[in-house]
Amino acid sequence: MTPLREGDLLWQPSPQAIEHANLTHYMRWLASNRGVNVASYPALWQWSVTDIGAFWESLWDYFGLRYSQKWAYPLGRREMPGAEWFPGARLNYAENIFARMTDERPMLIYQSEDAELVEISWTAMYARVNRLAAVLRGIGVQPGDRVVAYLPNIPETIVAVLATASLGAIWSSCAPDFGGRSVLDRFTQIKPKVLIAVDGYQYGGKHFDRCEVVVELQTALPTLERTILIPFSHNHTGGLMNTVLWADALERATPPEAIPFQQVPFDHPLWVLYSSGTTGLPKPIVHGHGGILLEQVKSAAFHNDLRAGDRFFWYTSTGWMMWNYLLGSLLSGATAIIYNGSPAYPDMNTLFRLADASGMTYFGTSAAFVSACIKAGIHPNQEFDLSRIRGVGSTGSPLTIEGFQWVYDNFNRELALESLSGGTDMCTAFLGGARILPVYAGEIQGASLGANAQAFNENGQPVLDEVGELVITEPMPSMPLYFWNDPTMTRYTESYFEMFPGVWRHGDWIKFNQRGGCVIYGRSDSTINRHGIRMGTSEIYRVVESFPEVLDSLIIDLELLGRESYLPLFVVLREGYTLDDDLKTRIKQKLRQDVSPRHVPDDIILIQEVPYTLSGKKIEVPIRKILLGQDVRTAANPGAMRNPGVLTFFIEFAEALNKKNES
Repeated sequence: MTPLREGDLLWQPSPQAIEHANLTHYMRWLASNRGVNVASYPALWQWSVTDIGAFWESLWDYFGLRYSQKWAYPLGRREMPGAEWFPGARLNYAENIFARMTDERPMLIYQSEDAELVEISWTAMYARVNRLAAVLRGIGVQPGDRVVAYLPNIPETIVAVLATASLGAIWSSCAPDFGGRSVLDRFTQIKPKVLIAVDGYQYGGKHFDRCEVVVELQTALPTLERTILIPFSHNHTGGLMNTVLWADALERATPPEAIPFQQVPFDHPLWVLYSSGTTGLPKPIVHGHGGILLEQVKSAAFHNDLRAGDRFFWYTSTGWMMWNYLLGSLLSGATAIIYNGSPAYPDMNTLFRLADASGMTYFGTSAAFVSACIKAGIHPNQEFDLSRIRGVGSTGSPLTIEGFQWVYDNFNRELALESLSGGTDMCTAFLGGARILPVYAGEIQGASLGANAQAFNENGQPVLDEVGELVITEPMPSMPLYFWNDPTMTRYTESYFEMFPGVWRHGDWIKFNQRGGCVIYGRSDSTINRHGIRMGTSEIYRVVESFPEVLDSLIIDLELLGRESYLPLFVVLREGYTLDDDLKTRIKQKLRQDVSPRHVPDDIILIQEVPYTLSGKKIEVPIRKILLGQDVRTAANPGAMRNPGVLTFFIEFAEALNKKNES
């Protein structure tokens, strides 16, 4: 078979698929109810990023969203940062989730490594949310208080976030594979009142005890008033402080007949997510009830084409924003499918068994998983019924052309492959699918509605058919309200608007073509992106440089479209020490324990010096460019370096690395 090339046509929507697409229905509704006549996706997108207030306002009526008080106008200040969305509106995110409640289909389908597939009704989930909300009220949780979770992807976590949101309290979560230090770097910043945690979890057939971590969290979070524990390894609270078991707490609760959803302003905080930069603690990103509601209902219906009766799955953990995205699929009336465990245990067909057994209609995954399937040589459609799947989503990192081909060869030929790209920062994909457009090999179909995404060159000019910085030139309601503990918005502004004032710069390399399709080539900054979980280099350095043997360190994420992901750690040792296998093992174990298993380096390499700027900052992005094969004359400026001679090592290392990749 002739090898695919970027841009080769892979899938064309049938006339029937176009006729039944949610986008088609919405365009007809706009013509009938708003007098907006658009006949194609590009025309609809152009309207959505031009008359942005009218676009976002239309979603309230089109989807029948619930609110208790109407807004004065959709958009006040049209600027970034500082856009003013729907002033005066009052609503509740969780209320809009339960507005889709029905007896006709389950709310959740759940499976884990050690438990059979179960369906959970909307009625059962509503009752549990009502009970937990009563428990939290009894503890004294008020609007604006923080409830944090150290939980895996289980139904109780869905209960907890919805109960928290129903009160107007603020949710934040970390997956239990995060080490105690990484969790504290996040939770300490927001001073939580309640912790909901597990004392252990299972992954890859192995049990991991987390009792010590829970105790560590309790000890280091002085604002905690109560811990609610979901037992896994044990069934007691010995050694824990102010702790009650989940089942006991819910059993003793006396909930009201109906959940009293707290009505909050459009920009009232809903949750805090974390996206690490290269310096300091992780950025605590605050999203609002209204912005997330509008963004998620739009994404689910228009970009994943979900509707009542669909069964939507995305493989994720509670430490990745795709868990929040999966939660938002409920706004479409779809059933959410959640899986707790390793996708490779007991073998690489685990998720395909789940797809078959659950009647899955949308399969959400990552480019890393697709790559692992290719290497494993599996052909799931030869063993499992995947014919009900009409959409496959891929995100976390760029999906290669080979990945596109594998999906069509090993699922079914009638589905739409929707490669997505976005991020924790906006808790969405602002590049993604459009069910009425063709799918081309290696390409994302285009910018999402309401997202004026473009590629900018270094002079801040938009470019086509040329790799540039991914930017957003118009405000979106799910942009962060602010960073926690950043009252002057200094860190927020530096994170997104320093390179191009007034324009959101995301930190990815992207190329748009003439038809609006685009390709992501990887990070343009030094943030580490491993399987969709972003981690700041400073978090790695804090652990590595705590070793008495290590004088200095540099870590570089070499993920790039079309290349094997590779994460080398370079270390400078103190005099008298040797980089032997024992030290390498101890560094990796410490990173696995304190940061996360995903961010353990592939190699640890001894160097004489870490490159620094004249002002004393580690040089990460230029070294990344060199290691990815860019000419040193354009990648780095030796005149701005304190020790330019160190570049020779990285140039030679890059040459050896490129030869290895070519072979």
